Amino acid sequence: MSRLPSESELRRTGATIAATQAACGAIPWDVAGDTAGKVDPWDHVEAAMGLLATGFDDEAAAAYDFLARTQRADGSWPVEWRLGEDGTPWVVDAGFDTNLTGYVAVGIWHHWRTRGEVHAVKAWWPMVRAALDAVVALQLPSGAVAWATGEYGPAAHGLLAGTSCLHLALRCGAVLGDVVGDPRPDWRRAAGRIAAVVAVRPDDPRVFDPKPRYSMEWYYPVLGGALRGPAAHDRIEARWEEFVVPGLGIHCVDDHPWVTGAETCELALALTALDRREEAARLVADMQHLRDEDGSYWTGYVYPDDARWPIERSTWTAAAVILATQVLADRAVLVGASNHARMFGNT
Repeated sequence: MSRLPSESELRRTGATIAATQAACGAIPWDVAGDTAGKVDPWDHVEAAMGLLATGFDDEAAAAYDFLARTQRADGSWPVEWRLGEDGTPWVVDAGFDTNLTGYVAVGIWHHWRTRGEVHAVKAWWPMVRAALDAVVALQLPSGAVAWATGEYGPAAHGLLAGTSCLHLALRCGAVLGDVVGDPRPDWRRAAGRIAAVVAVRPDDPRVFDPKPRYSMEWYYPVLGGALRGPAAHDRIEARWEEFVVPGLGIHCVDDHPWVTGAETCELALALTALDRREEAARLVADMQHLRDEDGSYWTGYVYPDDARWPIERSTWTAAAVILATQVLADRAVLVGASNHARMFGNT
């Protein structure tokens, strides 16, 4: 299938996400294969957005309620849980990753923009507030956000992709604060500092630990809205030939012949925000070779070997397809690339 999925096909994809959800509300990467039972807060939120976008409202709410119940006193969540055979999550990695923690604000913003339920925003607001306050407390003098903190204190640097995603989260959170009558100008200032450092020092190793082999490092400054205008177009053009594989999608890393569906759809969202909709639609259509018969999506494909890898049909890949397709079909709000005034007004 080298076209965008239809609405009914996306509904089937949403159903495959819902089928993985544990009774506690947690959404694992997959229920079989290499990552069966693995849960992390960022991909959990991505999957919840995919559920809401395809009409699984109760399941999406259960996903956010799970996060509200499991949030730690410092506002963060563990880096990783695993689901036991009875569906109970147990902590595998108790670390504190700022990007994994902050992304909940994007999910709750998406819920508000999609359903307009202020009562739901108010119910989840304490969770969002605690998460973003924890993130802002770890912003470095440079404007980047320390990517993690632990026993020996915060990391000395940020990660470009993670900090760029937090730019989006902080702007989403600030809008939610206005919705519930708890304005957070400090979050807007923090987002402004991120945009400033991403614009002038994206490749400075004194600010960001360099990860240039990853495509996310390439497009996330645009997807998160931290980089705008001609500079955003220039960044996309600079490494297009390295990462884009016509007919298949985009590489996850620049040194392996491996295309991945979620990264392809995220790049499509970034392109949509730059009004490059034709290229965006082509990318989403190109990665449909990863679609399984039941509507789920394989994570990636090693094309010289004609092999899907890893052995997983990831819920977060399915969600990325849903979000990108619905934006291209003008059936959903744009998630990511916050340079569209219709998303945030003048925030």
